[in-house]
Amino acid sequence: MPRKSRKISKNKVYHCMLRGINKQEIFFDSQDYLKFKKELNETKDFFSYKLYSYVLMPNHIHLEIKDENDKLAKIMQSLQLRYSSYFNKKYERTGHLFENRFKSKTVEGEIYKLNLVRYIHQNPVKAGISKIDTYNWSSYNEYLEENEEKNKLTDTKEILEMFSLDNKDAKAQFILFNQESYKFKNSEELLEYEMKNNLTDDEIIYFIKEYLKIENIQEIQHYSPNFRDEIICKISKIKGATQNQISRILGLNIRIIQRAMQKKNKDI
Repeated sequence: MPRKSRKISKNKVYHCMLRGINKQEIFFDSQDYLKFKKELNETKDFFSYKLYSYVLMPNHIHLEIKDENDKLAKIMQSLQLRYSSYFNKKYERTGHLFENRFKSKTVEGEIYKLNLVRYIHQNPVKAGISKIDTYNWSSYNEYLEENEEKNKLTDTKEILEMFSLDNKDAKAQFILFNQESYKFKNSEELLEYEMKNNLTDDEIIYFIKEYLKIENIQEIQHYSPNFRDEIICKISKIKGATQNQISRILGLNIRIIQRAMQKKNKDI
């Protein structure tokens, strides 16, 4: 049966997962972890992709990648081949190290992109291995370093600016955000929620306040029609937000919401 082609992300962001074959461990010591980080750095230079977050777990890997050049398959194949070659030589083994095909999910919407950063960083906590800030093999602490972004493996600037343009304040909010516990029973349930389910009103309100910088949401009712419609269209782009929710949250008639979105679609 032929394989299904991978979905293409509209904003070019992907959640990529590599797992050891038969769930075997792929990292045994610090040298192994450092070697994979080195390969990440070299593939970033070669393929010119962005890495928003990562975590290297004993038997699997999570990466949040922005691939503007549509080279995702080659990026992941390169990482697998480079590291497998090193691992097999070091441990005198042959054969596949990773499951044959890496997994990837498209990451659409700013809330999903941000939540994925937290999900990835919380992997060691959920596995009972380490606290989030003491785990050596994730991107978490790179967000808190004072080094310039060009000297980091992780591209932190874009994510931090989603919290605040003030770097100190952004890092403070980033710490609190990453320490928040999810209400989900397990990681698979979380991923399904992020991919399919609607957001709560509170999550949409959080987006409006934090990313659109509108503290008093009810004021939107008094904006000029054109500016109001522009705001409605920005909110409607949130993955999982429904027209009824937007109407309820903004205190606007559902027909106003529908007209604003129809007008935007016509302009496009």
